[in-house]
Amino acid sequence: MLDVSTIKAAVPAELGDRPHAVVIGSGFGGLAAAVRLGARGYRVTVFEQLDAPGGRAYVHRQDGFTFDAGPTIVTAPFLFEELWQLCGRKMSDDVTLKPISPFYRIRFDDGTVFDCSADPAAMRAEVNRISPGDVDGYERFMKASEAIFKVGFEELGDVPFLSLLDMAKIAPAMIKLQSFRSVYGLVSQHVRDERLRVILSFHPLLIGGNPFTTTSIYCLIAYLERRWGVHFAMGGTGALVTGLVSLIEGQDGQVRCSTPVAEITTSNGIASGVRLNSGETIAADVVVSNGCAAWTYKHLLPSVPRRRWTDTRIDRARYSMSLFVWYFGTKRRYGDVAHHTILLGPRYRGLLDDIFRRKVLADDFSLYLHRPTATDPSLAPDGCDAFYVLSPVPHQESGIDWAATAEPFRKRIEEALSDTLLPDLAGQIVTSRLLTPDDFEHRLSSYRGAAFGLEPVLMQSAWFRPHNKSEEVERLYLVGAGTHPGAGLPGVLSSARVLDDLVPAPHELERR
Repeated sequence: MLDVSTIKAAVPAELGDRPHAVVIGSGFGGLAAAVRLGARGYRVTVFEQLDAPGGRAYVHRQDGFTFDAGPTIVTAPFLFEELWQLCGRKMSDDVTLKPISPFYRIRFDDGTVFDCSADPAAMRAEVNRISPGDVDGYERFMKASEAIFKVGFEELGDVPFLSLLDMAKIAPAMIKLQSFRSVYGLVSQHVRDERLRVILSFHPLLIGGNPFTTTSIYCLIAYLERRWGVHFAMGGTGALVTGLVSLIEGQDGQVRCSTPVAEITTSNGIASGVRLNSGETIAADVVVSNGCAAWTYKHLLPSVPRRRWTDTRIDRARYSMSLFVWYFGTKRRYGDVAHHTILLGPRYRGLLDDIFRRKVLADDFSLYLHRPTATDPSLAPDGCDAFYVLSPVPHQESGIDWAATAEPFRKRIEEALSDTLLPDLAGQIVTSRLLTPDDFEHRLSSYRGAAFGLEPVLMQSAWFRPHNKSEEVERLYLVGAGTHPGAGLPGVLSSARVLDDLVPAPHELERR
């Protein structure tokens, strides 16, 4: 873990006129970057285009229900705890994280159920119940996951990749760990039962990847979850957003909402600040973008000739799927439904092929059902439940007219849930709202409406992703899902951690 005293010691006590750092976007990557820059002595201003902080972690409140818009699964909680430590505070004073067990309840189309947890004995028993002949193979897979975790997360997760030499240094280890294989391919080397292959390979979908094409580096997630568990923030994930904003304000920083950034200004190839949609220009010594990397380069640097991330390269890149999310509240509780449930449809490979390659909306679907009131009943009125159900769908290259398609698609999902886990659902709903790829594109400024930025295939990982230190403009830095190491809460928090090695200390800056 990070020695936070090292960062604090880097801030000269006599620093008076503090250099200004501007952060674009208040997602978890941007908020974490702001805290870290503030701890190092920068005066920080965060600009958020939405009316409240959080980005994809925005919170919807309606009719007495609280809905986390985006991330719901907290792993590697120490990455959050570090941010409080940097401010001389304890996270537990502001946010309560509660471990969830099972992590997920996976329900196959035939009704078979598998509970994923951190308990090795319980997991062996679940594997044995599904496929007795695969218990040893499962153990081998978990050892492989641990080995990948120790390299991919512990050694490289917060290390910047700024040159091909950085990639060359890790190539032998990556080859030894078979990173050239897909997640599904590596899993299939260890277990034979198709249901277990699905159970052990679905994790890339949590970060925008297709298990059949995502590099097996992401097999580390299985061990990461066993190592630190899966947690939920009481009050919802938005409680973490509120806590981080309080840290920034405690450093005399600002989070300005309803304040979209129109352009990153530059002077002689160096970031000099931002111009807001209002026309106001804000000077800065350092600029950090927590926006979509493709959107940042394509739309926020209109006057900068780009050498690497040209429009052509951006357009040719491969992007993650998008998401269709239905938030709803019921006037009754469904007490036998787990906090996290994955409802698998009749197809796995074929459905993913439709989403990622063919980019069509299939007749079938797989769903992630989130019932936060299983853990925190305060998120709904007494006797009620809050839910969101998420379906991976193609991004905007599909050409789907979501204005016409959203309600029929929602109705199909409602019927599927009513037939499986939530009987009489239509008669129990008291509040409802939708999020579609249109929202990702236009409300969240995500290129092509991709929910997770670049697809995490091998040739778009590490050095091949947009760098944390911009290749186009000096003193411009990138955090969040679209840069190294990638999507998911551990990824975006680690991207902010990377900045500790890249952004000069305030007293080292040559002030303009």
